[in-house]
Amino acid sequence: MDKRRTAQIFRERLAQLLAQSQLTQSAFAQAIGIDRSALSQLTSGQNPRLPRAETLLALAERFHVSADWLLGLTEDRGVASQALNAVETEQALDEENRTAMERWHLEATGQKVRYVPAQLPDLMRTPAVIAFQAASSDQERRRLQRQTDRRLHFSRMPESDIEMCMPSQTLELFAAGAGVWRGLPAPDRAEQLDHIAATLDELYPAFRVYLFDGRKRFAPPMTVFGYQRAAIYTGETYLLVRSKPLVHDLARGFDTHIRRAEIHAHQAADWVRALTVTPN
Repeated sequence: MDKRRTAQIFRERLAQLLAQSQLTQSAFAQAIGIDRSALSQLTSGQNPRLPRAETLLALAERFHVSADWLLGLTEDRGVASQALNAVETEQALDEENRTAMERWHLEATGQKVRYVPAQLPDLMRTPAVIAFQAASSDQERRRLQRQTDRRLHFSRMPESDIEMCMPSQTLELFAAGAGVWRGLPAPDRAEQLDHIAATLDELYPAFRVYLFDGRKRFAPPMTVFGYQRAAIYTGETYLLVRSKPLVHDLARGFDTHIRRAEIHAHQAADWVRALTVTPN
């Protein structure tokens, strides 16, 4: 491959990293140890130019890609091997019976949080639903209630900026008393839906809910904290993602769900109120 072709590929892949980083040109240049004018020369198509070795290495290290990929010598970005070390597991509960999610919410104060619940949103559960989920365990009921109270507290903080998306069918199944909600009395389901609608009205626009068609799209239960960390819920544990490129990918996937949503944030509360609760 000649120098001109190599420079073209490098320029294209540099532009790709710049776009994915969502940084300004000045911030991007600073992150790899060059000034903005040097970055402009590298991204310009007027004269074929390759980076200095230290700039190439800084790009590879900062954005978790291989130097060979930057120069067009391979199509493998080099992220796969990095990702193995960037994904950890963490217990959902710590030794003090607190959820790991609570700690991460505190650490992400002031950042945008993107949230896909596993079932109903934790912060919006009524005592009746919590008791049903606890399955006659008073200790579990108290733990779930504390979790709900804390999550609601985080969402009410002045600096909160939370987006939630979920399949509309999750709430429709709840209203019908189907699936895991079989056996929950209709009055309790009606009370829960009213509570969700009222909470959505209270928290909007700092807390925004979008509903998509679960027959067309899938989103795993997860929370993305800014662009620093993402947690994918697997039941007893979380898959904790710290790699910024992977976190960016999860955030972009979440944002795609929002763009494809059929019920938008300003419509969500009225949509929930309009659900028909199936009698027992």
